[in-house]
Amino acid sequence: MSLARQIRNARVAGLKKYWRDLQYIGDAKAGTFVGADALGNKFYEDLNEQPGRHRWVDYAGHDSNAYAIEPVWHSWLHHIKQDPPNKDPIVAASRKTWEIHRSGPILRQSRQRFETDCRVAVQNAWEPTIASRQ
Repeated sequence: MSLARQIRNARVAGLKKYWRDLQYIGDAKAGTFVGADALGNKFYEDLNEQPGRHRWVDYAGHDSNAYAIEPVWHSWLHHIKQDPPNKDPIVAASRKTWEIHRSGPILRQSRQRFETDCRVAVQNAWEPTIASRQ
């Protein structure tokens, strides 16, 4: 990260977004808004950045979880697709009217999925029985 790049991105994005990006992404980035998915994640692109770092996601929540990205946006981020999903005619044609769009991230192997049983009172406590020896 060069100092000139940091100052340029702070001027373009503004101090509030600059500070937020430093806290969540770890790098100050400024680029053009490409689109957003159904989960509220925002996707950006800056072609002046070095290749491989010119597309990024700004997660909707505080926890940056890779499961919180839709597969079509994942393919755009990793250069599998050239066009973003909101401008790609193939993706638009593949969306069915009956298709259910999820409203939240997949919580597989994450802290939000973990729940303990301490909230529920134990109804039938186990009592050991000792068998007599013969």
